[in-house]
Amino acid sequence: MERDFRLMKGNEAIAEAAIRAGADAYYGYPITPQSEIIEYLMAEKAYDRTGMVVLQAESEIAAINMVYGAAACGRRAMTSSSSPGISLKQEGISYIAGAELPCLIVNVVRGGPGLGTIQPSQSDYFQSTKGGGHGDYRLLVLAPASVQESSDFVELAFDLAFKYRNPVLILSDGVIGQMMEKVELKPQRKRLTEYENWSTTGKTPDRQRNIITSLELDAHKQELINIRIQAKYKRMQEEEVRYEKILCDDAEYMIVAFGSSARICEKAVHVARGKGIKVGLFRPITLFPYPSKPIEEMADKLKGILTVEMNAGQMVEDVRLAVNGKVKVEYFGRLGGVIPSPSEVLNALEEKIIGGK
Repeated sequence: MERDFRLMKGNEAIAEAAIRAGADAYYGYPITPQSEIIEYLMAEKAYDRTGMVVLQAESEIAAINMVYGAAACGRRAMTSSSSPGISLKQEGISYIAGAELPCLIVNVVRGGPGLGTIQPSQSDYFQSTKGGGHGDYRLLVLAPASVQESSDFVELAFDLAFKYRNPVLILSDGVIGQMMEKVELKPQRKRLTEYENWSTTGKTPDRQRNIITSLELDAHKQELINIRIQAKYKRMQEEEVRYEKILCDDAEYMIVAFGSSARICEKAVHVARGKGIKVGLFRPITLFPYPSKPIEEMADKLKGILTVEMNAGQMVEDVRLAVNGKVKVEYFGRLGGVIPSPSEVLNALEEKIIGGK
């Protein structure tokens, strides 16, 4: 089979990957810097290429509830937005998690708080990984660091969503979403032709009708539901941890970064190596489940860890929990849409970790 290469924006790659992953429905609303996703799907829909429902809803709230309905029918449903829009979707996301339904959510993060700026940021880490809505729920979170991963993670996200009957979030940002790179696209996947046995397809000869809801007024029954859901999250932590290590085998120091920050840090690592500093890069790919155990195992041989984030210091808390005091952990970041440079990262490593030991 001939390989299919394109030059695409990260947002466009997500949209094309959704078509090829056999998505059944997209419901969204425009917001910078993710609008290319809905624009691309609308354009392809006009040429009758998508084979899916593509709808601009009247609001982000409407969009996430449309996803709820499509997911309840056992379909591959997705939405996308950027930070303030994801905030509006939080109630619906909690409902979907509580009803144990599969779906894909894409957040192309911009600077905040509030309306903030349209520039790139990573300040939605807490919201994404700790459960931004109400209740004890979690999303499985994938953090791409390239246009290729933006494309690849769409099919993976749908597979994981159906495996665990849980929403999966692709946490991109304005850098990854807007930059253009060569991407190899996957072949067209077959659409779902059979309904899931739990879906709301009405009464059949084999079973009574299914009822999907996140409501249970009996506290003891609701506790049992929560226990079952928490067991599912534990299984994710045992089976779905993903990460990348770069030049970590002989490292005395380590930088931990995800997404676009990891790309910047990789350059800083190579510059540092040229100066004789033995530093490696650890890139979490799943932000939940977080790769705490691999970080903990590496902590014994390190002199210090620096987390680099485009926020006020959020992931650093998970790194500190992982190492449990074994080694010094410091944070460096830029806020409000400012992108750090490799030289700034290297200076922070030298000042906060190497010189501050």
